[in-house]
Amino acid sequence: MSTSSSSPNVLISGYGIASSVFASTLLRAYPNATITIVERDPSMRLTGASVDIRSSAVDIIKWMNLEKEIRSKTTKEEGVEFVDESGKSFATWLATGNTDIQTMTSEYEIFRGDLARIFARGIEDKVELVFSESVASYEQQEDKVFVTFSNGKEAQEYDLVVAADGLASKIRGMMLGVPPSEHIHDEGVYASFFVIEKDLLNGSKLAKWYNTTEGRAIFLRPDPDPRGRTRGHFMNSAWPSDIATRQKITTALREGNESYMRLVEESFSSCPYHQTAEILEAMRTTPDFYCSRFAQVRAPKIQDGRVVLLGDAGYATPGIGTSLAIMGGHILAGELLRHNLDICAATKAYEELMLPFAKSQQGTLGDYAMQMLNPQSAWGLWIRNTILWALVAAKIDKIALWIAGKLGVKEPKIKMPVYPWPEVKG
Repeated sequence: MSTSSSSPNVLISGYGIASSVFASTLLRAYPNATITIVERDPSMRLTGASVDIRSSAVDIIKWMNLEKEIRSKTTKEEGVEFVDESGKSFATWLATGNTDIQTMTSEYEIFRGDLARIFARGIEDKVELVFSESVASYEQQEDKVFVTFSNGKEAQEYDLVVAADGLASKIRGMMLGVPPSEHIHDEGVYASFFVIEKDLLNGSKLAKWYNTTEGRAIFLRPDPDPRGRTRGHFMNSAWPSDIATRQKITTALREGNESYMRLVEESFSSCPYHQTAEILEAMRTTPDFYCSRFAQVRAPKIQDGRVVLLGDAGYATPGIGTSLAIMGGHILAGELLRHNLDICAATKAYEELMLPFAKSQQGTLGDYAMQMLNPQSAWGLWIRNTILWALVAAKIDKIALWIAGKLGVKEPKIKMPVYPWPEVKG
């Protein structure tokens, strides 16, 4: 059924990058829109690793006139050094300087919290923000969605409900009629992220990546903070056949930060990297600790009429998940505009664009790429390190990028309609 009102009443569950991009873009299309955002946490979560912006998301941040601000907040990381236990580099992969073809270091490498702040800043005084609240249930009616809440907010009707509530989205479970875990694909990679109040890179803008056996890795990444800091990461990876390790780590994640820190200490106490003890100590005293698993959401659908999944709730994909969230927020608002607020037609069109593109980024190689980059055995590490050294020594990485540039090869982009955005005044 078509909605002719020029002021749609929208509920968004989850306050993060995807929801902020969608709210900001919808308000550009419909300045009088009523938008309520409920967030289960008491504030916006600003922790986590650095993220990057790729593919069509680059075009979107330029369209939003945010590229300059985002660049000013990037980590200034220039590339990644693969190092041995003494910290000596044996292979370095630099950023390309080209937004169309990016390496492991993006041209827009930025901490998740900084990016979330940038997107949220434009909507905070234009939407109703309700923290420590979440959706308890919803019921679709002919032209509305009736929603009840978990922590005291009065039940209400909305024209559209947008689930931007992350990997474990409860609304996805309600929409598909199964537990939220049903469509989560665990990639077998588990990581912690934290601030180290010391510059362990000695002013270098190159990240360091160290591996040892049993799929263990340590990352040190630059932090632009003038006080001199580093971002530390411990990572474990396990193949699908290693069920015991996966269950052990998953249990620690579920139990919380203290349990996960103990697991990291147990796993890395014997790690031969020369700064391991210092990094473990920094993890214990950090003001900013976050742990998570790398997982994809492989949902068979991302809309059901007036209820729609956005960002990680519908298509979490490590490596390009932030970019997909930006694209999804932009496209959902664009389709609502293009379909003149015919909600069901707009959400269907959004699904037809976003779902195939997201699935194209979730190929089988991605299932095992991190396991291959983080081998379990000493022999596997030797093979990986030798390949990396040979590629860099022969400059094959640079040659391949040069050829790709000459041939006009670019990262795949989503083909979007030309949306009839109103002119921005002032």
